[in-house]
Amino acid sequence: MNEKEVESLIKLLDDPDTEIASHVEEKLLSYGNDVIHHLENAWGQSLDSILQERIENLVHKIQFQNVKKDLELWHIGGAFDLLQGILIINKYQYPDLDEQKVINQLEDIKRDIWMQMIYDMSAVEKVKLINHVLYGAHGFTGNTTNHQDPQNSYISQVLESRKGNQILLAVIYSIIAQKLDIPIYGVNLPQHFILAYVDETPAESIMVSGDLFEDRILFYINAFNKGFIFGRKDVDAFLKQLNVKPNEHFYEPCTNVDIIQRVLRNLISAYEKLSALDKVKELEELLAMFPEPK
Repeated sequence: MNEKEVESLIKLLDDPDTEIASHVEEKLLSYGNDVIHHLENAWGQSLDSILQERIENLVHKIQFQNVKKDLELWHIGGAFDLLQGILIINKYQYPDLDEQKVINQLEDIKRDIWMQMIYDMSAVEKVKLINHVLYGAHGFTGNTTNHQDPQNSYISQVLESRKGNQILLAVIYSIIAQKLDIPIYGVNLPQHFILAYVDETPAESIMVSGDLFEDRILFYINAFNKGFIFGRKDVDAFLKQLNVKPNEHFYEPCTNVDIIQRVLRNLISAYEKLSALDKVKELEELLAMFPEPK
């Protein structure tokens, strides 16, 4: 990249000829991340509000390109790492996100749980321990007063505020559980998102809320309600209340792609309520990268 050429191009961003300005913008976009610090320097040195606005828009376009590219690579690569997918979504709003800080915060919670774990704990005992540490010691809770706030869908913000929506609390819960080799996964219910404890030894059975579970799901967990444990009959009742016909995928763990789609839909809904239509359009563009859910 020729730095003098870049600086010359930046000076042309406020050209009154819109065709020239558009061509300059496309050229600068092609440089990607390498040009951002030049743009930021130019913004700081300029008193021209039009140029500053065009620089801000251009930096955002580059950062949005990064999110699209990273999300596409994550998907093509098999979408195996849920945390990585969630961090990419986080970078839509917070492009300078310190990923290591988020990882360290999750590791701190994981360590607090691990230090209290006993070798032969039952599934229910493990969940009660996670609940004690996550909700008791660390103070996580569902954001019931401002549930539609988009900040509830960004993991960095939820880890800082200790408040989130159903899906982000469930994501944090399941990521920490899986780091501890505890088989807890997300379940994509209509109008709700819960967790399932998957039995890795099918011969085992367990009694929960009057239900004897002998299949692969031992029980369900409501991360939004302090890790409340419940059974399949409660899911049946919830679906009946919604007047939704039961479908097997309402009871089974969903994929990481399903979770990312759900987070994107939550963000779209949140920004629609704020009339942030530019953000809605961009997030819909991200959502369109994935196939339609089952």
